[in-house]
Amino acid sequence: MSWFCGLALLLGLLLSASAQAREVTITTQLNNYRGQGAYLAIYLIDASGGYVRTLWIAGETTKYYKHFTDWARGSKQKRSEYDGMTGASVESSDKLTITADIDDTLIDAGYVIRVDSVVEEQRENRADATIPLTTEGVGKAVGGRVYVRSLSYSF
Repeated sequence: MSWFCGLALLLGLLLSASAQAREVTITTQLNNYRGQGAYLAIYLIDASGGYVRTLWIAGETTKYYKHFTDWARGSKQKRSEYDGMTGASVESSDKLTITADIDDTLIDAGYVIRVDSVVEEQRENRADATIPLTTEGVGKAVGGRVYVRSLSYSF
């Protein structure tokens, strides 16, 4: 009987933890540019700029991930940091929309969604676009610096 109580307690904890996560839809619109599809690293950083976790990697050839210098340093390029969170590169002028579960405690707490970009035979772009993760910022797009035209999110 005690194993049943333990199992019930564990299930209760798991359900309460999942209830504290929010599905966030992140949209990245690219500029019109010449060249191959862009590789994008979309990830969370904390208020001091430290890596927290990967939300999505656009571009499936892992040997190019080292060009996301800050992301690579923070994630240590561990497969567990991006496994199941990758897709095709994004072409010029295209839009990438992803969804990620983000813990409610990270919203309005100084965390930032960051996009690093790189295009083959062109330059790497640290922090091509960043946007604070706040309830006030929902639906408000910010501009990017090089390949990213705009970055926005919604709950």
